[in-house]
Amino acid sequence: MPDTSAPTRPKPVLDIKSQFPVLTRDFGGMALHYLDSAATTQKPVEVIDAMDRFYRESYGTVRRGVYRLSEKATAAYENTRKQVAGLINAASEREIIYTSGTTQSINLVAYSWGGKFLKAGDEIILSQIEHHANIVPWQIIAERMGAVIKVIPVDDSGTLIMDEYKKLLSERTRIVAVNHVSNALGTVNPVKEIARLAHQAGPGGKGAIVLIDGAQSIAHMAVDVRDLDADFYAFSGHKMFGPTGIGILYGKLPILESMPPYQGGGDMIMRVTFAKTTYQAPPHRFEAGTPPIAEVLGLGVAVDWLRRTGLDKINAHEHALLEYGTAVLQDVPGLKLIGTAPGKGAILSFTLDGVHPHDIGTLLDEDGIAIRAGHHCAQPTMDRFGVPATARASIGPYNDATDLDALAKGLRRIGEMFR
Repeated sequence: MPDTSAPTRPKPVLDIKSQFPVLTRDFGGMALHYLDSAATTQKPVEVIDAMDRFYRESYGTVRRGVYRLSEKATAAYENTRKQVAGLINAASEREIIYTSGTTQSINLVAYSWGGKFLKAGDEIILSQIEHHANIVPWQIIAERMGAVIKVIPVDDSGTLIMDEYKKLLSERTRIVAVNHVSNALGTVNPVKEIARLAHQAGPGGKGAIVLIDGAQSIAHMAVDVRDLDADFYAFSGHKMFGPTGIGILYGKLPILESMPPYQGGGDMIMRVTFAKTTYQAPPHRFEAGTPPIAEVLGLGVAVDWLRRTGLDKINAHEHALLEYGTAVLQDVPGLKLIGTAPGKGAILSFTLDGVHPHDIGTLLDEDGIAIRAGHHCAQPTMDRFGVPATARASIGPYNDATDLDALAKGLRRIGEMFR
């Protein structure tokens, strides 16, 4: 006989919801069940307070002023670079470039590295489950330089078919750009093995470059860029409990030193004349203009919060909730999970018979449940699974079993409405 017992509710590894002001608000007599962390994470009060305090008490520009406000702001601004380097085990803070987010980080590599080193006939390898931000920049630069894009396929669970990847690698492979975790499916890609194989390919077997999109991994697991042997690693502050408008590009220093500036302007220069301009060394070579100072400081506080909370604890907490959520959603009539790779991240992407994902999202909002609905900026992924869109619940460290119970209950209600 089938097992009809209810799934065991996980004992929380973390109990931190009270640290996030928006999650403790009353929404018209309802609690907020926030299940959209893959899109953006909520912010702990210490990040909000630190940015507010900076604007109120010590705001000043950085790297230009000789007065105390500026010098204090500059010290904090550069300290965040050291904090990020420590978080991902970079060899030096000089390998940490401030950008506006993962999208700009990938564009920087495509236009600067790709614009200098790619040539006609070179090959760029992507995966079938990339975010548009890790597809479109490569299409643009490939068209400009005459390069060719090749795609690693995935199986029905959403797992990369590594044997096919090995077949794609050749002496023409110049860069392999893949996500660490799929934002649409939760698949955790074997990026260390992908990098190892790529570094054995390329022109004369001297190695292809590897870029990893870490937007969905940086806040959910420990990341060691040297252990992964990543040449570039990109991520966004707002997906790791920090503010929007700030992101990071990690790059191995010798590679960064070989790259031209991506943008021109103030602060990325050593000397400017109308005859010639000389540029700063990395990372400042790639940071033109007045930066998002408060956002950088907020990111530093978020990094502190992450390290203090513990990425191992976050990973264990989210994994337990993923297992519980998978079990309770599988009991919802007409629901189909899209993306079932072993060891996946805490993302539940699904369809519900007879109900468009946008209707699911709208109706769940009536119950105070926030999820994502659409193609998740991953239309090739949707095409692979033969769906126009999915509904997606993504779990963060501030979630608990009550959020997933509410989701399952809401989906049952919606299913009954459309039957």
